[in-house]
Amino acid sequence: MKEKADFNDEELVPSRECRERFLKQHSATLWLTGLSGSGKSTVACGVEKKLMVAGHLCYVLDGDDVRRGLNRDLGFSPRDRSENIRRVAEVARLLNEAGLIAIVAFISPYRKDREEARKIIGPDRFIEVFLDASIEICEKRDPKGLYQKARAGLVAEFTGVSAPYEVPEAPMVHLKTGEESAELSATRVYEYLNQKFFLKTPGKFFYRRKEQ
Repeated sequence: MKEKADFNDEELVPSRECRERFLKQHSATLWLTGLSGSGKSTVACGVEKKLMVAGHLCYVLDGDDVRRGLNRDLGFSPRDRSENIRRVAEVARLLNEAGLIAIVAFISPYRKDREEARKIIGPDRFIEVFLDASIEICEKRDPKGLYQKARAGLVAEFTGVSAPYEVPEAPMVHLKTGEESAELSATRVYEYLNQKFFLKTPGKFFYRRKEQ
């Protein structure tokens, strides 16, 4: 006679894998990093649009938006930058647990902070995307006039001018946004997800015991 489990259905909650199967996708975090003006927000929105059109649930976490709300108490010192990244990494992890594809568009200038984000999110779900545009090109774009203000000393600790940017050593996706269009960059990111099977329906359902 088959033994009954020592817990009932009410004690079970859907796992991340269960939610992923329901959404017909594997959760992941696209971590877009690059200088201000390199195209992070534009590419992030482009990727989001392509995913949504294809029927995939995702959400963009944009640096400016997060700093106006969740991280409005943080400045731009190295310590505050690290905390800024830690918090958004935790949010991205929760979105992944819900089965979503998170698209993070943050300058995130320090390698150690990006590595910490990778650990929080999980190396199997963290996809580092480097938006490679020279400081000269970013300054020419300068949609917010921030480089001009930084050069005039009106903005302190500005990445690329008075604060460093540490280029990713081995990004999983390398976008030459100083040379290619935002549309092409977004397409390349979408194709990467597709090639790595993140946009495929996972296997079977999994449940986990509800934490007491």
